[in-house]
Amino acid sequence: MNDLSARLQAIRDRMTAAAQRCGRDPAAIELLAVSKTFPVEAIREAVDAGQLLFGENKVQEILGKAPQLPANLQWHLIGHLQSNKVRKVLPQVKAIHSIGSLDLARDVDRIAAELGLFPQVYLEVNLGDESSKHGFSAEQVRASLEALYALKRLEIQGLMCIPPFDDDAEKSRSYFVQLRALRDELEQRGGEPLPRLSMGMSHDFEIAIEEGATIVRVGSAIFGGRTYATAA
Repeated sequence: MNDLSARLQAIRDRMTAAAQRCGRDPAAIELLAVSKTFPVEAIREAVDAGQLLFGENKVQEILGKAPQLPANLQWHLIGHLQSNKVRKVLPQVKAIHSIGSLDLARDVDRIAAELGLFPQVYLEVNLGDESSKHGFSAEQVRASLEALYALKRLEIQGLMCIPPFDDDAEKSRSYFVQLRALRDELEQRGGEPLPRLSMGMSHDFEIAIEEGATIVRVGSAIFGGRTYATAA
């Protein structure tokens, strides 16, 4: 077993343990391997270790990587989606985790209809009210719910959040609790199920599972530290 395979198995083991601690079925929680900035070769190693579900932050990375990899992989877009890239990415992805405004939802719905697609989407909620992040506020998603459900091409899976980062992973818990509570409220308001919660990353995914995550987004704990290009 190579290093990446060992790290991947360690994450799966920790997910199972977290689920068992809170009486959940580990099979009900998906691992989204976040491969942003990592090369195709690293993704192939993960595929060889049995991983088929991958997340990318940027449309251009999905468009560049997907054709070089097995067709049975599932790709999720987890980063901000610009309206002018919707048409390019929709045919390539199983789900979009970053529907953060009613305008974007309407654009995706319209283009999905033109392409004959029914994309799975998550509504991104900016619970920390951070200006650096996209997403609905809790009040905005409440106010937009009826209009969102009127968009018949979108298969709204549930909610997504990215808590403010803190070295103490326990600080994320309150945000995960808030997202779960908001999801429960919206289900009652809208009368439609929102079964999925996309929350938890490399440093806090176990806490997210304890609070109800159905899909965790783990990158560096699988692939290693990232090296970002800097301006000269």
